Parts: sequence; C-alpha cells; structure tokens
Amino acid sequence: MSLLPVVRATRYVAPLREGGSMPGLMEADDEGTYVVKYRGAGQGPKALVAEVIAGEIGRALGLPVPEAVVVEVASSFGRLEIDYEVGHLLRTSEGLNYGLDYLPGAITYDPLVPPEPDPRWAADVVWFDAFVTNPDRTARNSNLLEWHGRTWLIDHGASLYFHHAWGDPVARAADPFERIRQHVLLPFAGDLAAADARARERLSPEIFRSILACVPDTWLDEGYGDEPVAGIRARYLDYLVARLKATAVFVEEAARG
Repeated sequence: MSLLPVVRATRYVAPLREGGSMPGLMEADDEGTYVVKYRGAGQGPKALVAEVIAGEIGRALGLPVPEAVVVEVASSFGRLEIDYEVGHLLRTSEGLNYGLDYLPGAITYDPLVPPEPDPRWAADVVWFDAFVTNPDRTARNSNLLEWHGRTWLIDHGASLYFHHAWGDPVARAADPFERIRQHVLLPFAGDLAAADARARERLSPEIFRSILACVPDTWLDEGYGDEPVAGIRARYLDYLVARLKATAVFVEEAARG
C-alpha cells in the first residue's frame, strides 16, 4: 500500500451541509473532484486520522471505498468567500486535508428498497465497522452510497473513538462495541465467523503499519499531549494489532445483536 496522493485544491465548488463537519466539494490540480473533510472543522484533525485509517483498512479488506487523497488547501481560499461559515472553515484548514473521490449522481442506500444486499458482503461490512468501532452506519444514516451498480462506504471520521481520550489504547482494544447492534446491514449479514476468518487473513501488522504511514504528520500534532509523532503511530499500531487479536469479542456481540 502506497502513501496517499497529494493534490492541490484549485477551486471551491460547494459546501455539503448534510453532515455536522460541513465537507466541501473541491476541484484539484489533477483534474479530479473531491469531497473534502477539513482539519479546521469542529471534530478536528483526529477525524481525518480516523478517515484515513478506517478507510484504508476497508480498502485492504476489499470493500468499496472511494479513492482517497490528501488535499492541500492554500491560504488564499476563503478570503473572498461571502459565506462566513465556509470562509472561516477554509481559512482554518490551510495545509493538508482529506479528500474522497466524488461520486456524481450517487444515491443514498435505503435498506427498505430491494434487492437485499449479499449476506457475505453485509457480514464483511459489519465486521469492518465493528473492528474500527464506527457508530455511523445505522438505518437512520447509513453512510452508504449506490453508484454504478455497487454500494460504496463513506464517512469514517467517527471511527476509532478511543483516540479522543488518548491514554492507553491497548486497554480499549477488546471493546465489544455494543453499538454494532444498530448496524444497518446486521439484519442481512451472513456468517460473521466466516467474515472474521476472511478479514484476519487480509490484515496484519505490516498492513497496519503501511496504513499509518498514510497519515500526514501535521494531523498528529494536537490532541496527543507532548508525544512524538513516531510514538503516536506506534500506539495506533499497538491498538490495531491488539484489536485484531480480540475480534472474537465484537463478533460475538454482533451475533447476539
């Protein structure tokens, strides 16, 4: 797994006001269009760290996650923006931000609209969200998009919530994650033990290490005390390795749900 590409924002297109962080649609110098999550948003850079780590774990599992990039936003953005909220967000997000490939024309997944999802795929998604402790895949807000015949996974900024109380991450690795019972795909999920076996074959400390290398250093410079960046990455790695050893805990919780 290589580092995420870095692109430079060239035009702010529009705000996307569906979420609390108010991401924006931006064009970049690679001629791509991206949904950008900003480091200056209320959730702070830890939400971007979670986006990278969870999103790349999903990709390593073979799940459909839109291609990600790091978006450099220049200080000139926001100076002439007439919307104060948007302008402030852009001005406080100078530097590196997180972007996902824009899926034009995508529609929100609705569990009540047939056909039902494939049970194996649904089980893989449930396992993934339990592993990264993602609370944002519910019937109320699925964070799933239908596009070109596939269902895509988006919005992982609320994942890995252990890092908002930075202390001993490994102590939190065996969290059964009770909120998995609210997962939108759990009623359709097939064999969760089989999903566990498939995921454990794909993930490893080496994979986690390469994913953590994708997180820009500047996103790790606040909210972690005085710990050096290398130490922060090491503790994320320790957590992910310990979480992979404790999968039986959340698989059992999901099965009970």
